[in-house]
Amino acid sequence: MSATETAPVTGPSFGDAASGWLRGRAPVPALVAAALVFTLSSVRAYGKARSGIDNAVVVRAARALLSGGSPYADKRFLYPPGAVFAALPQTPFPEKVLFYAVPVVTGALVAVGGVLALRIFGVRADSRLAVALALGTALFLPFQSLVFLGNWTAASVVAFPAALLLARNGRWAAAGVVVGVAVALKPMLVPLFLLFLLARQWRALAWGLGLPAAISLSAAVALPRPGLFFTRTLPFLLHGQDAYARPYDASWPAVLPRLGVPHLLAFALAAVAGTAVLYFAWLRWRCGGDPALRLVECAALLMLAAFVVSRPSFLNYALVVVPSLAVSVVVRGAAARSVWFWVPLVPQLGGVPWPGVDSAQRHAFRDVVMFGGLAVVLGLAAWRGRGWGRDDGVVTESSYRYSLCSEVEARRSGPETRPDPEAR
Repeated sequence: MSATETAPVTGPSFGDAASGWLRGRAPVPALVAAALVFTLSSVRAYGKARSGIDNAVVVRAARALLSGGSPYADKRFLYPPGAVFAALPQTPFPEKVLFYAVPVVTGALVAVGGVLALRIFGVRADSRLAVALALGTALFLPFQSLVFLGNWTAASVVAFPAALLLARNGRWAAAGVVVGVAVALKPMLVPLFLLFLLARQWRALAWGLGLPAAISLSAAVALPRPGLFFTRTLPFLLHGQDAYARPYDASWPAVLPRLGVPHLLAFALAAVAGTAVLYFAWLRWRCGGDPALRLVECAALLMLAAFVVSRPSFLNYALVVVPSLAVSVVVRGAAARSVWFWVPLVPQLGGVPWPGVDSAQRHAFRDVVMFGGLAVVLGLAAWRGRGWGRDDGVVTESSYRYSLCSEVEARRSGPETRPDPEAR
């Protein structure tokens, strides 16, 4: 190209135009309608007599402590010692109050997690994308399961995007603190320790490891018979709980034996699949790209690797990773821009039938497709991008502020064709 020639000007792609539209402020009636639908979906648990079952287990453990007993005498209490003390503020309230309060509080925590997921990509909380996220979450079966059970996974639903938002802003130590506190309540976000390793953020890793250890040890000292955690609770967990919970477990070691696969072979297949997903997480980190997208997709792959292998792996765990992944649709190159990303999620919308696996006892077959499908889509996206930038200081293009990936193009095409950062 000669000095007098100019490069052809191309307009924004459909994906970029849609991204700009989604980022725009939504009309007030749409915001009100989305908030109403989300709230109604949260309180639909009132129609069932045993709402807040999982939260009730933790509160019962806290009341046992106040009565001088060991929380781990109850085989259903599967949380770290710190969770007992976190549940103490609920103990003065009668069951009727908790019945009505727990679904609302759980729904509010999910809403906070959704707002934090939006902020990772610089999307405002009153945007059209926020409306779509609220409506989609309200219809999402994992959300309905979470608010019905009152499961403490809600803490991780908030902590996952909060930690990634802090990391995206360069506050890695604070991200480690958030993950550490969440792990002290429920050790779901342990896979994020590997994210700190990949990023070589040693202080964040130290906070993430040290806080739950300190909190758990301090709490265990105050508990009667804390050794029951190792002699009763831990074996119960490692064996996949019991016949009551096992049908709801979507991990491969639980699902494959129901299809006739021997237990040892099922565990081996799960280990191979989990290792493969971990490899794709490492590959995704090395691919670079948009900093927020890199964090979200790599962290999601780490979590999905655990969901494949760990026992148990329940339906509501999807709410930890899906909101952040769904919001990433506003970023060019996101796996969420592929139709295949949404295929395993559509059957998880209320009212979408899946003949043969609609019952609660068979729902795990649908859930394993969701977790596995997301892992495959994200893994293939990482594989296709394996030739992109490496972690060598190249600045990448953020979805909402300037940091154009011009250095890579300059290296490939030479200084004559280096793009102008202001020509957007």
